[in-house]
Amino acid sequence: MSIEVYRDTWGIPHLRAADAHELAHAQGRTTALDRAWQLEVERHRAQGTTAAFLGADALDWDLFARRARLADTARRCYDALDEPTRTWVGAYVDGVNAGLARGARRAPEFAATGLTAGRWEPWTPLAVWLSTHILFAGFPTKLWRDQVARRLGEDAVELFATDGPATSGSNGWLVTADRTATGAALIAGDPHRFIEAPGVYQQIRLACPEFDVVGLAVPGVPGLAHFGHTGAVAWAITNAMADYQDLYRERLRRTGDGAVEALGPDGWAPAHVHTETVEVKDAAPVEVEVVETERGPVIIPEGEEGPISLRYPPRVTRELGFAALPAMLAARTVGDVDRAFDRWIEPVNVVQAADTRGGTLHRVAGYVPLRHRDNRLRVVPGWEPGHEWRGHHDPMPRETVDGVAVMANARGLATPLGVEFAPPHRAQRITRLLDASKSWTAPDMAAVHMDTHLASARPLLALVAALPDLEPAARELRDRLLCWNRRMAADSTDAAAFAAVRSAVVRRLARHPALAVLAEPPAHPALFQPWLALVPRVAYALETLLTAGPVPAADRLAAVRAALHEVAAGHTDRPWGDTHRLAPWAALPDSLDDDDRPGLGGDHDCVLSTSSVPGLTDRAARGPAARYVWDLARREDSLWAVPFGASGVPGDPHRRDQLPLWLRGGLAPVITDWNQLTKEHEERHDHD
Repeated sequence: MSIEVYRDTWGIPHLRAADAHELAHAQGRTTALDRAWQLEVERHRAQGTTAAFLGADALDWDLFARRARLADTARRCYDALDEPTRTWVGAYVDGVNAGLARGARRAPEFAATGLTAGRWEPWTPLAVWLSTHILFAGFPTKLWRDQVARRLGEDAVELFATDGPATSGSNGWLVTADRTATGAALIAGDPHRFIEAPGVYQQIRLACPEFDVVGLAVPGVPGLAHFGHTGAVAWAITNAMADYQDLYRERLRRTGDGAVEALGPDGWAPAHVHTETVEVKDAAPVEVEVVETERGPVIIPEGEEGPISLRYPPRVTRELGFAALPAMLAARTVGDVDRAFDRWIEPVNVVQAADTRGGTLHRVAGYVPLRHRDNRLRVVPGWEPGHEWRGHHDPMPRETVDGVAVMANARGLATPLGVEFAPPHRAQRITRLLDASKSWTAPDMAAVHMDTHLASARPLLALVAALPDLEPAARELRDRLLCWNRRMAADSTDAAAFAAVRSAVVRRLARHPALAVLAEPPAHPALFQPWLALVPRVAYALETLLTAGPVPAADRLAAVRAALHEVAAGHTDRPWGDTHRLAPWAALPDSLDDDDRPGLGGDHDCVLSTSSVPGLTDRAARGPAARYVWDLARREDSLWAVPFGASGVPGDPHRRDQLPLWLRGGLAPVITDWNQLTKEHEERHDHD
C-alpha cells in the first residue's frame, strides 16, 4: 500500500494514494490519528454505549439510540450497499482500525475516562452518519405541537412555526459567472450546527489518479458528503427543513407468553421485542426494552397518551445514500453531481453546485415520504388508516440559477416538503448583499459571512417606540435602542442592551397566563426537552408573539415596558461579546470561565448566525461549524476555515490555531500545490 500524507501550515491533511480504495484507507487512518477520541465517542454514540465511560449524563442518549435501533439500521443499510460502495467504505474502516490505537495513545481523554480504543465494524461509518443526523429534521417538534394543540388549541400551533432552538441550519449561496470578477462561479456559505470541540467538519484533500478533491469531511465517514471541490465542479448543501420522519402513538398489549402486539389499521399484529443492557459508569446497569411495531421502533415507551414510535427513511428503505459519496468524488460536471445526489436519502438537503463549464445546479436531494398532512404536523394514531407512507416525492424540487441563488433554510425551493422554516431574514439579507456587486471575488465573501444586521429586531423595537411616559433611565435606554444600527457586533453596547431587553421580554411573556399552561413540559425523555421547554420556544417565536397570539396587545406592551425599566435599572454598559460567548459542546465538559470563552458577534437571525437562547443565556452553542468559498476560476483561490483546527489532540499546535481566524471572519487559503505542502516522514503504512 503506497500512501503519501502531506500537511499545509494549518496542519490540514492532504492525502495521495494509488487508487480510490487506498485513499479511503488513508482518510480513515489519518482521521484516527488526528481525532481518535472524537471517532470513538461517535462510534459509541451510534451504538448507545457512551454512558459506560461518560457516566449517567450520557444515559438518555444511549437509551434513545438503543430504542431507535440506530446500529441495527446502519447494519441493514450497509448490507444493502452495492459491492463497490461496500468495498470502499470497508477500506475506510480498515484505515480507522489501522490508526486508532496509535491515535488513542495521543489523546489523554482515553486515560481520563478509562476508555480503550475499540474496533470499528464495516457498518460503523453508516451508524455515525445516522446518529449525527437522526435529530436533524427535528421530529421532537411534533411532540411540542401536540402539547400546544392540547393546551392552547389548534390555532396556536402556527404561532411557534419557526426553526426552533435545537434545529440545524446553514447559509449557502451561488454567484454565477456574470456576477464575479473572474468570469467563473463562486459557491460560499457556512453550515450552522452545535459547535463541537473538535469540530464536526474536517478540512481534507483526497487525491488519486481518478480524482483530486478538497472539502469538508464528517469525521468517521468516508468521502466529502456536504462540501467539496474537484477542480472541475464544486458543491455545497444546507438543511432543506423538510419533514421526513413521523411519530405514531401506539397501542400495545402483552400476550400470555410475554410477546408484545401492536394495534394497527388492520388489527393487532406482533411487534418485535427484546431487552438490552446499558452499562453506566459508576452506577448500576440499566435494562432497556426495545420494541418495534410495523410503523417503527418505540422511542418513547410511556408517553402521556401512550407509547410513541418513530418511522424514519433508512429504517424503511435500508438506504442512507452512501452510494452517492464515491460518485461525488469522481464528479466533473454539475450533471455528475446531480446524478450522484439522485441517490441521496438522509438528511434532506438543498444542494448547490457549479462547474468550470458554466453549469449550475440548485435542487433538493433526499427522501421525503408521501403521506397524510397530519403526519407532518403531529403525533398520529398508529391504529387509524390513512397515515401509511405511500411512496416518496419524486422528482425533488429544483430551480434554474439566475445570477444569484441563496439557501438559508427559509421557505422557497423546499416549501412543499416541510412545515417549519427559518424566518426569511438571513436569505433576504444575503441576497441584498450579493445584489450590491457584479464583480465578486472569493475574499469578498468574508463580508457576507460576517454580516451582523438583525432584521428580526423590528417588532420589539416597534413596541419600544410606542412606549409613553417612561422613567428617565428607561427613556434614555429607549432612545438608544431606537438610534441603534441593528447590528449585533461583538463590541456594541447597544446590541447588548437590546439583547438584555429581549431576554427580559421573553421571560415575561413565558410567565403570562396565556402561555404559562405550556410551562410544564410533558413527561417525555430528557433528550427531547430542548424542543419542549417554553422559554426557548418563546424566544425563537418572539417576532410572531409580539404581533399576534394569545397574549393581549396591551399585555405585550406592558411586558416590553417592564423589561425596559428592568434593564435600565440594572444593566451594565458592556459590549455584546462580553456575554455572547462561544460555548462549544465536548464529550468531556470543560471548566472554563466566561473570560476563557471568546466573545462573538452575530445572533440567531443574522447572517453571522451565532445562536444563544434569549431569556436563558447569551452563550452561543450553535454557529458556523465551518466557512468555505469555492472558486471555480482557480481552485487554489478557494478559502476555508473551521472554529478550532485540524487536530483533535489536546496540546497539538493545530488543535485551536484557526480559532482567531474564525473569530474575525478570516479564511485560510486552500493549498493545492503539492510543493507548498510538507510531507510527513511516515509515508508508507504497510506495517500498520
